[in-house]
Amino acid sequence: MTAIKSSDVDRFIARPDPSLPIVLVFGPDAGLVRERVDALVRASVDDPNDPFALARIEGEDLAGNPARLVEEAHTVPLFGGRRAVLVKAGSRNIAAAVETVIASPSNECRVIIEAGDLRKTAPLRTLCEKAKVAAALPCYADNERDLARLIDEEMRASSLTIAPDARAALLALLGGDRLASRNEIRKLTLYAKGAARIELADVMAVVADASALALDGVIDAAFAGRTAEVETEFSKARAGGSSPAAIVSAAIRQVSNLHKMKLAVDSGDSIEFAMKRGAPPVHFTREKPVGEALRVWAPARLLRAMEQLAEASLDMRRNAALAETIAQRTLLSIAVSARRQDS
Repeated sequence: MTAIKSSDVDRFIARPDPSLPIVLVFGPDAGLVRERVDALVRASVDDPNDPFALARIEGEDLAGNPARLVEEAHTVPLFGGRRAVLVKAGSRNIAAAVETVIASPSNECRVIIEAGDLRKTAPLRTLCEKAKVAAALPCYADNERDLARLIDEEMRASSLTIAPDARAALLALLGGDRLASRNEIRKLTLYAKGAARIELADVMAVVADASALALDGVIDAAFAGRTAEVETEFSKARAGGSSPAAIVSAAIRQVSNLHKMKLAVDSGDSIEFAMKRGAPPVHFTREKPVGEALRVWAPARLLRAMEQLAEASLDMRRNAALAETIAQRTLLSIAVSARRQDS
């Protein structure tokens, strides 16, 4: 049994076991899959750009010619050196081709298979998990500890530190896709180039705006109680590339901001003044739905909504295959709750 535990995957990537020349990298986090595949390729060949050192095969090609994989695995490099084969599984069933190379592996060539989210019963996954010469590396959405480690890694690489409140805000803005998270952090470090420390204002200026713009519609619809719009706006956000985790993270940020603004309103501020003092201030294009939300939500109910979203975020990490359903149902539940308060 060579199914690698999630906690041991990075250790395996750093020092791939030569007795496991066939490696399947799969999971719902496409960015993390890509990052780990790239790392394995770099660990397997001297020059990834050398076509004699790295052969690339599409799943479509293997489906029609299963024998090609084992032939590539046993091909001797023209100019010597290490060799690898990278297979992009795609939507085709390539289990037959992989089964052939498992039966006749090459100790001189690593076969790396890049796949998407595979169920436990998927033929390719079960085949690699049971094979003694193969390793199956799962790539699930980063948890808070993973994201904290990612932030620290990029801060060290840029010789920067980050303020505690900026770190907390950044953590809430990341997740769902490893490459997207890393790119957002790197964008932030570039923005702060020349400074010694990243502050909260830097995070809000660089990461928050970019993350939130595509999500405003679905978040505002949910908290304003516009149930009919939630599904439509949710579909738009997904079509625009926003992951379920990113959508729920945006909802958590919004409920926190709504809670602060609602406390200000209850203390005597007008809704308009509270929105201007929000962190960040409410953009004029969103004043109507945010104003509607402030009129119907009470602070205690907003705290309960925050707990509901936090539970949804945890459920999504535990059940990655159901992440989209969990996110959508949670936002619809919040919209229904908002309508009940308004009635």
